[in-house]
Amino acid sequence: MAKSDPNRVLRLLPFVAGGLGGILLLVNRLMTTQLTDSQARSDALGIIEGAVLILVGLLWQQIQPRSPDTVVLIGEEGFELAPDLPDEVKIELAWASHLLLTNTVTRSLVVYYDGKTLLRRGILSKQPQVKPGAIVQRVLDKQKPVYLVNLNLYPGKIEFDYLPENTQGVICQPIGDRGVLILGANAPRSYTKQDEKWIEGIADKLAETLKIVNF
Repeated sequence: MAKSDPNRVLRLLPFVAGGLGGILLLVNRLMTTQLTDSQARSDALGIIEGAVLILVGLLWQQIQPRSPDTVVLIGEEGFELAPDLPDEVKIELAWASHLLLTNTVTRSLVVYYDGKTLLRRGILSKQPQVKPGAIVQRVLDKQKPVYLVNLNLYPGKIEFDYLPENTQGVICQPIGDRGVLILGANAPRSYTKQDEKWIEGIADKLAETLKIVNF
């Protein structure tokens, strides 16, 4: 389902005003039996004004991009934690996942650490376990995040079967050198640079907590 553009009406106003002004000038000219110099000058100014308004409308269409289209992710809302986690880790994971789901465009997230799926939250896939594919393995090996801005364009998207099947964008953020925070969004190109910094900070905090409790 496409997300509506709240600025659509505002963007159309210059077109409407410019077009209406041109029509009124044409009607006025057709109804005038004798053209005076003053009316000719007014018509010229009106034509210039209408052209400027239409030009402004065209520029607004280019300068103000449309919001990315969103979809309703396929799956059930859920919150799953590995049962053998220490209470301190459970609290930390619950806190971090809540922040990500409420403050970014993330709709589904998974924490994979030391070969185990520690957390799944948000819209859940039927596949409960993470099996690292080429992309996640690269994040683990190089300890650098990967942002797939439009998952549908990547042939390797099949490895993310533990996310909803119609996930639109994915961030794989390393958790130290032992894990990955995997985030799914319901719209392509929806994470901002600020979101990426925010996600990096939370992943670093999780890495410190997991290291301290020696999990």
